[in-house]
Amino acid sequence: MNDNRPIEILMAEDSPSDQAIVQQAFKSSKLHNHLHIVWNGEEALEFLRREGKFASAPVPDLILLDMNMPRKDGRETLAEIKQHEQWKLIPVVILTSSKAERDIMTAYGLHANCYVVKPVDFEQIIEVVHSIESFWFTVVKLPRLHGGQVHV
Repeated sequence: MNDNRPIEILMAEDSPSDQAIVQQAFKSSKLHNHLHIVWNGEEALEFLRREGKFASAPVPDLILLDMNMPRKDGRETLAEIKQHEQWKLIPVVILTSSKAERDIMTAYGLHANCYVVKPVDFEQIIEVVHSIESFWFTVVKLPRLHGGQVHV
């Protein structure tokens, strides 16, 4: 992304320790980014809709989504994101502790862009986050989404 604006990342994660690790990884990044953290799928959808406390939320360039969260889990949230005309263009990375083949198949069936199992080791999690960042914001060319609309 070369338009000099910060990279906007939305993370839906209910584990405070995982939130802190990912937050630390993005803080140590060479890329200018804003990490927005929500606790569950309901909040992620409120963020995308710009409802309530998220009224001034930016359109994320990438969504990190945990599969197992309270209220609305990652499966339900992913299904809703990928059915929405503009949101479906936002890459969704499943970042979860689940190694279950059923979860992997479900995520890809719901059009997740990739599925990453969180390592248990702190340093490996940092490496994984840096790899996600490097791939999605250095290697891949993403559409520019502003105000929920694609700009060409």
